[in-house]
Formats: sequence, structure tokens, C-alpha cells
Amino acid sequence: MKIILVCSAGMSTSMLVKKMKETADSRNLEVDIRAIAETQLKNEMEDLQVVLIGPQVRYLEKKIKAQLEPKGVAVDVIDQMAYGMIQGDKVLDQALSLAKK
Repeated sequence: MKIILVCSAGMSTSMLVKKMKETADSRNLEVDIRAIAETQLKNEMEDLQVVLIGPQVRYLEKKIKAQLEPKGVAVDVIDQMAYGMIQGDKVLDQALSLAKK
């Protein structure tokens, strides 16, 4: 499963990716999780299932949904509390829940 976090290339998103990967490893889940800037999204389309948008760039939600939802990619804004507290387990659960829809 491929999960992309769209951010403004901030440090907190990189830490969140690390925590998500640790949680996925502890659950024996095979996931590819990366944080990228919105401008790089077009280069990450292969096998993409979920895009989570950082709360600080939530203004991109409509644009990204219009681009990706017709292609079957689930898109949502990361829960602000989980993002702020760098709760990788909760953000991973959010992504997994979106992928099942």
C-alpha cells in the first residue's frame, strides 16, 4: 500500500512518517509512506492508494481531491490533533480506514 503525506516540506511531517513506518512495522504491514510537497504529487501516482494532507496545507484539499478521487485515490486532511502530537499510529489508522472505502 502506498500512502503519501502532502505537506509544505516541514520537519514535523517527516517525523510523522517515521512514526507511521514504525507502527506499520510493528503490525507487520507492508506500506510505502512518504512525505512530499504538493508539486511532486504527479510523480508519485504509481500504485498510490491514499493521500493525506497536512493541516497546514488543508487549502489544497479540493484541488487534490479533484485530481485524484476520479482515479480511485482516497484523499483526506490529517487529523489535526494526531498531526500535532505526532501520533503515527492514529494517522496510519486514518490512512488504512480510507483505503478500505
